[in-house]
Amino acid sequence: MNHTTITQVILIGLTSHRTTQIALFVVILIAYLITMVSNLLIIMLVQWDSRLHTPMYFFLSNLSGLEMCFVSSIVPQMLAHLLVGSGRISFHRCIAQMYITCSLGCTEGLLLGAMAYDRYLAICYPLLYARVMSRDRCSLLAVASWAGAFSLSGLITACILQLPFCGPNRINHFSCEFIMVLKLGCADTHFIEVIIFVVCIFILVIPLFAILASYGLIIMSVLHMSSGAGRNKAFSTCTSHLLVVTMFYACLIALYMRVQSGRDPGNDKYVAIFYVVFTPLLNPVIYTLRNKEVHAALRMLPWGRGATG
Repeated sequence: MNHTTITQVILIGLTSHRTTQIALFVVILIAYLITMVSNLLIIMLVQWDSRLHTPMYFFLSNLSGLEMCFVSSIVPQMLAHLLVGSGRISFHRCIAQMYITCSLGCTEGLLLGAMAYDRYLAICYPLLYARVMSRDRCSLLAVASWAGAFSLSGLITACILQLPFCGPNRINHFSCEFIMVLKLGCADTHFIEVIIFVVCIFILVIPLFAILASYGLIIMSVLHMSSGAGRNKAFSTCTSHLLVVTMFYACLIALYMRVQSGRDPGNDKYVAIFYVVFTPLLNPVIYTLRNKEVHAALRMLPWGRGATG
């Protein structure tokens, strides 16, 4: 039975101060445009330059596409609400946004795990790397990451939709984050919280342990290398991924794994703004700042040749 009586959801947003809303609109709009352009540029470079047709850059282009989808599922709506000064959306749009953003966030966790596995094979088993990480294997890992995340997120969404939503309809956030939507339910949510906990183990905890195990083995392998240049190259290829993993899990821990007692739920949205707006902006910078292959691909572009000529 459909117990839903809420037809509209009010997102309180970051602030009600009009001048601050306009200032935030400008800052977030600039960050969003830079995020879209920089991630699109990475995808185009990987497609254009044959030197970047490797598993590492295949997963990086997947991550860039994921970041573009993720910010586009939240930021345009946030900008519209900042511009008009209020945040009202239909309940069905709220549920759709909750499902999409949850799915994309879960996909990122799985993709980061796949990227750690790729780095482990490349450094610890270089002679077998090309055969093990074939194009079909890379595609399988990527498809499994996307399909698994969307399926498990669909399970969470289906469970939440079994709740009666009879009010209130105000969410102290700038988007329909699933924890906030869960609080709108008018029934006991303990069973759903258990399901969410189990799903989070599969989506976040297991990939995190895989990442930590991979890098533990990588460090041991690198320390046994006789060549200093080889050690530096191995560490440089892993540093970018480790920084992205650190930012991703630091935000998740700050949002979902803090002590609940004495906690102001409204503060979560200020942590989330970093994860939603600035992490996708920083990821392309982190991956390209010290990446010689990407720098070489940029120089091959028409404006790159003009600049270096």
